[in-house]
Amino acid sequence: MRFVKLFFISVVIFAIVIFLISLMFPSRLVIERTGVINAPMSKVYTVANDLKGWRAWNPWMIADSVAVINFSEPASGTGAYYTWESTKPGGGSGKVTVSDSNPQKGIYYHMDFSSMKSVYSGLEMKPSTDGSGTAIHWYLETDLGWLPWWKFRGFMGDKLFGPQMEEGLNRLRTICEQP
Repeated sequence: MRFVKLFFISVVIFAIVIFLISLMFPSRLVIERTGVINAPMSKVYTVANDLKGWRAWNPWMIADSVAVINFSEPASGTGAYYTWESTKPGGGSGKVTVSDSNPQKGIYYHMDFSSMKSVYSGLEMKPSTDGSGTAIHWYLETDLGWLPWWKFRGFMGDKLFGPQMEEGLNRLRTICEQP
């Protein structure tokens, strides 16, 4: 009986320690990448604004190329959206909705997932410092809340998703820099 009591006390103390450690982690996750595309801002905006064109450069649409994707009509501009249903086991489903689309600023969108926290994101654009290209800032932002497992997962967010974002920006650059 004493062993069982000690076991339960240890489990409770361990859970409290984990929770207290998680308080040191931020409850907001922001992942961001920047780059310069040697193409006019109007061209970069046109390519990035068309959700159907995201299949060519967005790393998450490429990774699950067999997902069932449905686009709104029109598939660009404020209010445009697409939904997906993965055919892979554990792939999930969700919806991406463009909340603001402005040729002078960029594209801002909201991602809702079936099994994850919502993500607010944007592709901010401005002329590069030399004026010959487009400076782009891609960010993902989500509120992780107070639960330790989300905060620990958020701690690894940049390492998990940052390289994919860099890959996506490189693909976007390749597409936009083509004559």
